Parts: sequence; C-alpha cells; structure tokens
Amino acid sequence: MATAPARLARGWYSFSEYVSERFGPGTKVYKVTLDAGLTCPNIDGTVGRGGCTYCSNRSFSPPVREPGRSLAEQVRDGIRFYRERYGAEKFIAYFQAHTNTHAPAARLRGVYDEALSAGDFLGLDIGTRPDSVPDDVLDLIEEYARRYEVWVEYGLQSAHDRTLAATNRGHGFAEFEDAVRRSRNRGFRICAHLIHGLPGETQGMMLESARAVAGMGLDGIKIHHAYVARGTALAADWRAGRYRPIEMSEYLEVLVATLEVLPEDVVIHRLVGEFPGAEVLAPDWGIGKGAFLARVERELARRGTRQGARAAALASIAS
Repeated sequence: MATAPARLARGWYSFSEYVSERFGPGTKVYKVTLDAGLTCPNIDGTVGRGGCTYCSNRSFSPPVREPGRSLAEQVRDGIRFYRERYGAEKFIAYFQAHTNTHAPAARLRGVYDEALSAGDFLGLDIGTRPDSVPDDVLDLIEEYARRYEVWVEYGLQSAHDRTLAATNRGHGFAEFEDAVRRSRNRGFRICAHLIHGLPGETQGMMLESARAVAGMGLDGIKIHHAYVARGTALAADWRAGRYRPIEMSEYLEVLVATLEVLPEDVVIHRLVGEFPGAEVLAPDWGIGKGAFLARVERELARRGTRQGARAAALASIAS
C-alpha cells in the first residue's frame, strides 16, 4: 500500500484534520449545536407520522432541547461553554435537531441569519433529510456558501429501501441520490449519515451502503452505530427481545471495511454514535468514545490498512 498522506495519520481523514488544513494548523473549531424550533416531515404528517423508529433528538442534543430558549441564548451559552472548556477559537452554527430545511425559504433565512448574527461564526452546518430540500432552499443555502463555510448533512442511514421502510424513514435511496445531484456545484459541502446496525441488516448490507455512497463524490460522511434511545419504538423492540444491538466487535469489523472503501479525501465527521447515559439505553460496550476510537486506530494499524485502501479498486470496477 502506498504511503498514506499526513492527514491519514490515524487511519482516517478526521474533521479536526480537515479544519487544520482549511483554517490553519492547530485551529480549534467547534460546532455549536442549535435547535431552530423546526419539526420533521416524518412527524408532522407531511411525509408520515411517528418519526423514525430509532430517533430521539434528546439523545444527541440534550443541552439545547430546553423549551423557550432563543437562538441567541443558545449561541451565547454554546460559545461560552466551548471557549471555557476547550479553548475554542472559531465556531460553526450547527442546526442538528429535526429537519432544518423543513420550512419556507423565507423563514429559513430568518432562522439562519438570527443564529449567525448572534455569534462570531465562520460556518453553518445544516442537518436535514434528502426529501426536504426543494430547489429554492438549495438556492438559499448556496447564498450562504458565498460567505461562510457551509455543510449540508443528509440523513440517509442505509442505502437499502427495505431498511428505510422498516425504520419508518419515509423516503428511499432514490431521494438521497436526487438531493445529492441537485446539491452539487453550489459551493457548499455535502455530508451523508450512515447508521450501521439497524434492525434486519447484515454486515454485508451495511458495507453495501458504504459502497453506494463512496462513489457519489461526497465531501464528508458521518457514521455511527445504531443505539437504543429512550422512548423510541426501537427501545420497545429491544425490551421485547425483538432487536439485538450491534456488538462492538461487529461494529469495529464493518467500520474498518467502510473506511477502506471511502475515498481518502472524504472527511469523516463521526465514527461512532452515542454511548449509554440518561437518554441512551444500549448497547453498552463498557468503554467510552475515546477508548473506542483508539481501538479503531489500533485495528487499522494491525491490519496495515486505512481509509481509501480499497477505494481505487472499487472505482475501477465501477468504471
């Protein structure tokens, strides 16, 4: 295998490495998670009801889910927290909870402007669904990309329509392909979300999802294991014995294989999901995120592999 570029020192192209390249070595950029007060088309009836079977917004953004807090308050508190705790220097406004393009473009402009004007932000990160980005909203986001570092994160989770239907996603892989196609050449960066370990999926299916997105020219990817969040339909299935969460060894195996097929210039925003706590019930692997990432690094080194090790071979097969 050819010598890996410096950005792959740990075996993958992390978001922190990307930040160093983009904004200067050692620059500390943190995402300030914000709740715009929007909902989801899979909850409000636009697409469906009930939401995804595994989804609980409280599990990934508990500090901002307090009702009545304005965007300005969220920005102020978030920036103060990261400055005091981590010595953060620069910030990205991160709209994570629910579907952050699920509103008319005029309202979205007001939401984004309110947040960006409340803090010293260099970027904007918008989490959304592939079926919720009409062209006028993409036009709006393109405007921000002329002034800010902008990422749009599309929740795909799986490339298998059967899995998407079983988890009540409310869209298929075709909608993701369409959203990515219409998002290209607009100046903002495109990130996809994948979840490994969803109900009914084999490791082979998970890797097929990784291969499906690997050839789409994405700028980034966020990968995590399926976890059981309190109050979800998946939690009920888990308690009833109908769902077995993915084991750490299984996840590590498919994660390494996923990294191998992803091109080495795809930024890895995340490699693992949430661990047990107030809102997350399972799986409990007995270690924290830092220890798990160290295991990923060691496993890649042990195998003599890294992100992109098999990407060229897959690209040649596809061509």
